[in-house]
Amino acid sequence: MGAMFRSEEMALCQLFIQPEAAYTSVSELGEAGTVQFRDLNAEVNAFQRKFVNEVRRCDEMERKLRYIEAEVHKDKVPVPPVKDMPRAPNPREIIDLEAHLEKTENEILELSHNAINLKQNYLELTELRHVLEKTEAFFAAQEEIGMDSLTKSLIADETGQQAATRGRLGFVAGVVQRERVPAFERMLWRISRGNVFLRRAELDKPLEDPNTGNEIYKTVFVAFFQGEQLKSRIKKVCSGFHASLYPCPPSNTERQDMVKGVRTRLEDLNMVLNQTRDHRQRVLVSVAKELASWSIMVRKMKAIYHTLNLFNMDVTKKCLIGECWVPTADLPNVQKALADGSNACGSSIPSFLNCIETDEVPPTFNRTNRFTRGFQNLIDAYGVASYRECNPALYTTITFPFLFAVMFGDLGHGCIMALFGAWMVIKEVSLSAKKSNNEIWNIFFAGRYIILLMGCFSMYTGLVYNDIFSKSMNIFGSSWFVPYDDYTLEHSKAFSLDPKASYIDTPYFIGIDPIWQTAENKIIFLNSYKMKLSIIFGVLHMIFGVCMSVVNYNFFKRRYSIILEFLPQVIFLCLLFLYMVFMMFFKWVAYSTLSEDPAYRQGCAPSVLILFINMMLFSSTEPEDDCKEFMFEGQGTIQRVFVLVALCCIPVMLLGKPLYLLSAKKKHVKGIELQEQTDISEVQPKPQAKSSGGHDHDDEPFSEIMIHQGIHTIEYVLSTISHTASYLRLWALSLAHAELSEVLWNMVLTFGLKDHNYIGAIKLYVAFFFWAFFTLAILVMMEGLSAFLHTLRLHWVEFMSKFYAGLGYIFQPFCFKTILEQEDEE
Repeated sequence: MGAMFRSEEMALCQLFIQPEAAYTSVSELGEAGTVQFRDLNAEVNAFQRKFVNEVRRCDEMERKLRYIEAEVHKDKVPVPPVKDMPRAPNPREIIDLEAHLEKTENEILELSHNAINLKQNYLELTELRHVLEKTEAFFAAQEEIGMDSLTKSLIADETGQQAATRGRLGFVAGVVQRERVPAFERMLWRISRGNVFLRRAELDKPLEDPNTGNEIYKTVFVAFFQGEQLKSRIKKVCSGFHASLYPCPPSNTERQDMVKGVRTRLEDLNMVLNQTRDHRQRVLVSVAKELASWSIMVRKMKAIYHTLNLFNMDVTKKCLIGECWVPTADLPNVQKALADGSNACGSSIPSFLNCIETDEVPPTFNRTNRFTRGFQNLIDAYGVASYRECNPALYTTITFPFLFAVMFGDLGHGCIMALFGAWMVIKEVSLSAKKSNNEIWNIFFAGRYIILLMGCFSMYTGLVYNDIFSKSMNIFGSSWFVPYDDYTLEHSKAFSLDPKASYIDTPYFIGIDPIWQTAENKIIFLNSYKMKLSIIFGVLHMIFGVCMSVVNYNFFKRRYSIILEFLPQVIFLCLLFLYMVFMMFFKWVAYSTLSEDPAYRQGCAPSVLILFINMMLFSSTEPEDDCKEFMFEGQGTIQRVFVLVALCCIPVMLLGKPLYLLSAKKKHVKGIELQEQTDISEVQPKPQAKSSGGHDHDDEPFSEIMIHQGIHTIEYVLSTISHTASYLRLWALSLAHAELSEVLWNMVLTFGLKDHNYIGAIKLYVAFFFWAFFTLAILVMMEGLSAFLHTLRLHWVEFMSKFYAGLGYIFQPFCFKTILEQEDEE
């Protein structure tokens, strides 16, 4: 629990490691994840560091792994997850792993190239078969329309033999991609001036691209022409449109024989392709079993060498020196990791750890678990706590869900939220193993314990508000009874209940009496009730924040700030705003409807707001009738004293700390002069490390101290008023949530409750669907998000500004688990 009250104590340590044990020692430290290394070679270029060649080897292995992984995913081979996390390989295993990756890459490359060549041949033969079959249909169609033997004798083959007479025709056959056919036809028409006769037919089934594996749609064409010059032009156009040309004999018999030969070659090639595909599948399946382990080992190796580049070599070149921040509680674990690293490589000289003194501000490290991590992330999002500063996350675990529940108070909606949070908590092991890329889901899952607590607290406040889906529950029996007979009730639209006649002495057991659900002045009553509650909770929350500053002042040895800053701040806050809270409670207790004192009868209670305004302005308001202006005797005098004392606290906050620091600085200077005169060196004060828990004014001039303190004082005095008013958002959002819930019930669900026949059942089914949808979408999700953000603001601004500096930087240890998770997210 000590780590939750403030960040852990850190130590700056030096590591002295033998070069042969450096790799294994850093590997053990990465597995432990308890040290943050500092760069001792900041002035050295990244390409001139000692282990840059090893980093390049790891980059090359990563490139090979990426290629292998791409091939595995290309063939849709499943990669099994890693059961036992592999450790970083030792230097001897690195050579074997590198050779194995090289062999595997070459084998897959050879298989891929062979498969591409075979698929290319298969594609060409398939296109040739389609050309022969489709051109046969073209020539058969010409025969049907009466093409005589003389005309057929004029057709020459595409080999381009010289025509004996001027009237002979030639033709070119091939395939072109379907989307290029219109442009292809236009180009042929333009270059031939309409002297090319083109016949085409689309292929029914798509072909497979041998390089990408994508489906491509092609069209078979035959272009008839006359003359060798036109033939060369047509071939150039075909080349420009990437059309494939194939030989097509003019004779029907030759075409039939060629089709049979092509089909035989396709069958043989298909058999070879299947065998190649099976062999490739077996290779990839065997590789996929080790792929995840190889990837983890290479990434760990690369992280180790990157870390070793942060080390410095001593002058004798026999020892590596590194500096790191270590939590003092983890120093035994670091020493054990160094010993294990030395033993793993068989080093005879052990590595050792040395803690050094420093004036540098250490990083902030708050040790968390699955429950507290979400709340700590909310605090760190505002600003990382200064080193050893009081950590608000511990108190936020209670105050955050409670203030949220004040705005989201509904038993039904809170139950929905609590069930959702409980489901994520119960299934957190299986859900976290799925590694979702959905950012919204990851945010919800990271805050599962926050959602669970917000739902549970909302159920409690919903019970206090006696509100479940805008309806009330009469569990313990109402404390009001109706003194009228049935006739009066039937013939009266509304009637009033006198507390003296209709109220029993025992109030409702918990929360608001259910009779207020049917009252016409329900909104007026709940407005007053929730408004006062928001002010009460807000003032108590701010006082608690001011009191937390005492913990920081005491820990960082600035006890003068307790008297010169804390006391005037808390007195100012209590005499004005805590007194206003006291007036609310006194009014509730004293001005009871059952009171027999005429001075405290119903209707004579003065307004707390008017009293507070008159108190600040030193004015008064004439009471009505025979009522009193104040609630009790001597209240006016007490209020004037409170305001005067609160005003006197302002110059103390403004001048107290600067004058104290000025006098302390003068005493310090006089002490140094006295030491110089008497030459007593033993009394000379030692320099102390600067504290990070607040602003250090010892080295600043008095003018800057005054400016800083003046800004701080003005900000605090004005913020006590604005922050108190800011807590009224608790009342506003609670009222809005309740009214939206009531509107949804009355305007949506009530639509299905009016009819009592079978049509009403259908209407109720439809109305319930829309009511449930809008309840989840608007009231639970949108209103829940709104209340969450307002609660976050109340903690960041109104609560934490009273004591929290947030000027630190986060502790980022060298940890394999964190590195692997970050790379997986990327």
